[in-house]
This record gives sequence, C-alpha cells and structure tokens, in this order.
Amino acid sequence: MLTINVAVLLAIIIILRLRRRTHARSRDDEKLTVLIVLVFGILVAPTAFGQGVLDIVAQLAAGISDSSR
Repeated sequence: MLTINVAVLLAIIIILRLRRRTHARSRDDEKLTVLIVLVFGILVAPTAFGQGVLDIVAQLAAGISDSSR
C-alpha cells in the first residue's frame, strides 16, 4: 500500500501553480491557490517543522521590534 503525505502533495501542487505566469491566472485561479496554501499551512502547523518555522518567525519579529526601539 502506497501512502502519500498530503502536506507534501500540497507543497508540490503549490510549487507547480506558482511557477505559472502571473498574467495567465484568473481571479478564481488565484483564490484556489490561496485556499491550497491555507490548507497546507493548517496541515504543517502542528508538525515539528511547522513549530520550528513559527519559532524562527517569532525570533525575527522580536528582533525587528527590538531594533526599532
């Protein structure tokens, strides 16, 4: 039995969709891409990888806010 991680599949779909030329996309096509990216984020967020990305972004945001003071 072959199983495919849904998050990996969505990542591949996102990469393929974003490689298309911008002016070739319709408004509905852009909405579908945003929906796919949101679902991908929801699937990745509870994983160790998602938590690592969250930590990095939080550290960057804290560094930017500290440097502006």
